[in-house]
Amino acid sequence: MDDIAPLPASPHRIRFSNAVTVLDLLFRERRLSKAQLARRMQLNRSSLGDIAAELQAAGLLREVEAVDSLGDDGKRLRAGRPGIQLELVPDATCFLGAEIGVEHITTTMIDLAADVVCSRRTEFDGPATPVEAAVERAVRQALSDVAPEDLARCGGFGLSAPAQIDNAGRLLIAPLLGWGQVSLADLAQPHLPADLPIAVENDANAFAFGEGYKAGASRSGVTVFLLMESGVGGGIVIDGKLFRGGHGLAGEIGHMLLPGTNGRAVEREIGRDTLLARYRARPGNAAGSLSDLLRDLADHAPHAMTVADEWGRSLASLLTQVARVLDPNRIVLGGSVAALYPLIAARIDRFLAEAQAPQFPRPSIELDPNQSGGAAYGAACMLHRRFLSLENQRLNKGPADPQP
Repeated sequence: MDDIAPLPASPHRIRFSNAVTVLDLLFRERRLSKAQLARRMQLNRSSLGDIAAELQAAGLLREVEAVDSLGDDGKRLRAGRPGIQLELVPDATCFLGAEIGVEHITTTMIDLAADVVCSRRTEFDGPATPVEAAVERAVRQALSDVAPEDLARCGGFGLSAPAQIDNAGRLLIAPLLGWGQVSLADLAQPHLPADLPIAVENDANAFAFGEGYKAGASRSGVTVFLLMESGVGGGIVIDGKLFRGGHGLAGEIGHMLLPGTNGRAVEREIGRDTLLARYRARPGNAAGSLSDLLRDLADHAPHAMTVADEWGRSLASLLTQVARVLDPNRIVLGGSVAALYPLIAARIDRFLAEAQAPQFPRPSIELDPNQSGGAAYGAACMLHRRFLSLENQRLNKGPADPQP
């Protein structure tokens, strides 16, 4: 069969592609002059000026006085015409994210700068709630923070859950919630404005995507993210890009089996339920919470230290296996259970030294700074990324491309 020559790009498609490139560059760099944008994009000043004018008219970017034209007091440093740069208008649009957990629903709203505008976390009994009711509640909680007049400018809704989710966004199984074989996007759509973009992702993948989103491609190397709540999820980012595997299921670290545990999975050893069960086994601790455990650890209470020691050994064993398979540069710990790590970091470091063969480099271990809503933030960031790409339907309005 003869090869078919690709159709030439239409003027509309070229203009659209250039527009989202401008938005993406301004997101990464925060502020650039028209001359700098023209050089980056290899466009002439006139073409760049037309694109910038269209985006300004759409309310997505604005002109500001160059930072180097201003002193620390905000006043101009010298006479003459000030330098002008372009920047995004943060409140030009918003993006919503939600995490349906086992014991909570967290929602967040971010702006065009990918900064958090507001966040909300409510208690939730996941295993006792049908999937339809859970999705409706998550959507309504997210929408409650959006003023009615702002809803039309919303750029999309991202939903995450502790579940295996394939490349098509379909939930295959959520063992901790008792759900399976359902499209969360289809359940969410009736409760959202028509045609609002929706993304669905595993909570650990969303957490991983969000944690490194602003660093983007500038973050080189391999980072493994562990999200530790009732279960344990994993996300893998390689050179700033989320690695989902061949079927969308990469990073299912919680299902790995730990040596010396009679075949117990990781999440049964370092998840919150097992951790609290061990802590509550001491007489008088029957109603002990994670906060109680953390307080006792800070006070070096013997029983709390014993529980944390056992948890730390299991975590070190897991991290050793991860390091041998993926050779990561960084491991980032997130979720409520990760709060234990800084209290016993020295012990875990010693356990790692005992378990890790010397020929395997030791990755750095970091605590995620956004402990309250990492997966919800990451889910919102996925829609933000879509807005800065050729999937942006708001800007992609114009004459249709010619058909073959």
